[in-house]
Amino acid sequence: MFIKTVKVKKPVLYGIAIALALLILVLVGLGIAKGRAAGSDYNLKTEEQRQEFLSSLGWEVSEKYTSCKVITIPSEFSDVYENYNDLQKQQGFDLADYQGEKVEIYQYSVYNYPEKEDNMVCNLIVHEGKLIGGDVSCIELDGFMQGLKKS
Repeated sequence: MFIKTVKVKKPVLYGIAIALALLILVLVGLGIAKGRAAGSDYNLKTEEQRQEFLSSLGWEVSEKYTSCKVITIPSEFSDVYENYNDLQKQQGFDLADYQGEKVEIYQYSVYNYPEKEDNMVCNLIVHEGKLIGGDVSCIELDGFMQGLKKS
């Protein structure tokens, strides 16, 4: 049996410690940056915050959400989810960052969609109080869907 010892000088040990600390800071910084990119700066924990957000986009909506569902974003996306996520990516969101996570979907009736008075809704997808996606859509049989911003 051979035993080998290595003597490390203090300056080398300090250098290794500093390099590890910098690596940890970079990894934490990347995690924070990813969280900001994946999530949003829109804090929508309360009804008042959601109403203010929708109003800032120019939408006139019901005074309170018409429904709120808690769903789990699938771990694997079907073609339908991939297409929906493409719409989210166009708005700067990405639901792939939340696969397997529970989210709330707040739905509001929209009253001022151009040339469409009825059957219009807005859906806000919220994770831990932050907006992570959404859409405005017509819920008629031959309906359509667009991003949250007014066209």
